[in-house]
Amino acid sequence: MSPLSGVLGEAWTLYKRHFAHFILISFVVYLVVAAVTALLSAAAGTVGALIGVLFSLFGMFLLQAALVKAVQDVRDGRADLDLGQTLRAALPYVGAVAIASILASIGITIGFILIIVPGLILLTFWSLIVPWIVIGGSGAMDSFGKSWNTVRGYAWNVFGTYVVVFLILIVGEIVLSVILIALPYAWRSFIADVVAGSLVAPFIAAVVTLVYYRLTAAHNQQSEPGATPGGYGTPPGGGYGTPPGGGYGTPPGGGYGAPPTTAFPPQGGGYDPPPPPPGGDSS
Repeated sequence: MSPLSGVLGEAWTLYKRHFAHFILISFVVYLVVAAVTALLSAAAGTVGALIGVLFSLFGMFLLQAALVKAVQDVRDGRADLDLGQTLRAALPYVGAVAIASILASIGITIGFILIIVPGLILLTFWSLIVPWIVIGGSGAMDSFGKSWNTVRGYAWNVFGTYVVVFLILIVGEIVLSVILIALPYAWRSFIADVVAGSLVAPFIAAVVTLVYYRLTAAHNQQSEPGATPGGYGTPPGGGYGTPPGGGYGTPPGGGYGAPPTTAFPPQGGGYDPPPPPPGGDSS
């Protein structure tokens, strides 16, 4: 069984259970960013619009870090951090998240421009850079390698999960557009950005963070002494690589976590004969 089996259901359950907490975080950030950007554009024209773009980027990176921190916080079943505490806990990671996200965006964009496929590959393998920074404590540059190694061996599972999420988001945007179609374009755009962002961002954060937890747990399980070789995508001998023979996450011989065969005779050939019966003649 894949370590990502049921991850969308778990993310949805977590999202529903802590809906008010997640929405409050994302709504406040989106609303503040949208309001400040609009005020800057109206008050200072082009210069204000440019400052507003920078402020929007800061808000986006802060929200990414804050939502990952929020998901980490509520995995025990309760929210120990309120809105202010969550934002303060996420603030130290904003710089690293910004650097990593900008570099990843550049690389993924170039990949899409080339032949699309490289962009999809990078999008999949670099999708865990924010959890690695916020939860794993990695630096901006180290997060790329950590994310790549974590996804490696499960790339098709991760990619398939994100495709389903993408389809869900498309349906949600269509529904929201139909609801707001009677409003003027400016209001429709503003409300769509705030509402859609507030509703969608926490679910995406929940999915990505749970993918991080599940894959790191799977890799850690296989790296522990005495762990069953050939488990979730980790070839015998350790490492996060794809097992010999190709394919993602299937060990040589097939199956997940098949126990090693123990019926081989000891080196030197054959099994030792049983001892003669007491008092008997061995000849």
